[in-house]
Amino acid sequence: MAAKGGGSENKSKMAMLNPSDSIVDWVLKTVPTMGAGWCPPGMLGIGIGGTAEKAAVMAKEVLMDPIDIHELKARGPQNRIEELRLELFEKVNQLGIGAQGLGGLTTVLDVKIMDYPTHAASLPVCMIPNCAATRHAHFVLDGSGPASLEAPPLDAYPEIVWEAGPSARRVNLDTVTPEEVLSWKPGETLLLNGKMLTGRDAAHKRMVDMLNKGEELPVDLKGRFIYYVGPVDPVGDEVVGPAGPTTATRMDKFTRQILESTGLLGMIGKSERGPIAIEAIKDNKAVYLMAVGGAAYLVAQAIKASKTIAFPELGMEAIYEFDVKDMPVTVAVDTNGESVHTTGPQIWQKKIAESLAVEVQ
Repeated sequence: MAAKGGGSENKSKMAMLNPSDSIVDWVLKTVPTMGAGWCPPGMLGIGIGGTAEKAAVMAKEVLMDPIDIHELKARGPQNRIEELRLELFEKVNQLGIGAQGLGGLTTVLDVKIMDYPTHAASLPVCMIPNCAATRHAHFVLDGSGPASLEAPPLDAYPEIVWEAGPSARRVNLDTVTPEEVLSWKPGETLLLNGKMLTGRDAAHKRMVDMLNKGEELPVDLKGRFIYYVGPVDPVGDEVVGPAGPTTATRMDKFTRQILESTGLLGMIGKSERGPIAIEAIKDNKAVYLMAVGGAAYLVAQAIKASKTIAFPELGMEAIYEFDVKDMPVTVAVDTNGESVHTTGPQIWQKKIAESLAVEVQ
């Protein structure tokens, strides 16, 4: 069983290639189209052969295997599939997509491949990514009773230090002004304090439907920030359960209307924004901030109070108001429409290309 987020599952890709087509070329062409919503660095599961549905099942199943690419590199490949794994591992990392899609040397931690015989006229290929938060539980149900799963020792986890560095800028969401937002630079780290709203797909659709009917929204968004999140219910004395960002790209189609109709000042989510959202952000001098994907429990530690203020019938998709303290985010799209998801990988692609050129010489 794998507990898998929608951000990575939604980036699954499937193709029916011709037998003479290059699988490597297809992967290298396809991975950049997946954006940052799958929260790289992570794993790629690839199923080759069989039928369309067989390839998809293999791609998911092979993600269950442990990360062992470095052991494979050390001993060397022993068959064509292992050669393909190593080739894709090197070439995908050379794309420069990097952690959270911001550019860097590490985009994949491992590439897993499973293959199967197929019709001579077909080459089904499915690629399913898994984010860095790859949580697996392995057990066998044999009829003797419930499975017993031993929790890993806490000392197996790295120590978490809650600090963002001396260059981080603290922001008071209760008093922030459009003029202040104009000074925020792409890639800058902010520590958010004060009250923010939440809302994702269902809430945005509900708000747009109300605006189209000329109805007044149940919450005033003017000058506010909205966090794309569906928080998990709290347990025990928790204020809120895990509350990590969802993929912001899904809200792109709502962005212009929400900004222009409500005066919303900023949005917080994960992954890149598409061209239509970036243009709307630029035209309205708004801003998009990126929270860290795949770290929902840690992000929730910055939330000190939570209450539902609109659409309670939507459950986790309702609009909440969070009171946060030093919630770390990165300026991903500034008021001029500059996106770090565009500039970051471009910088790293150039660096990697120059490094490879030196190696060849």
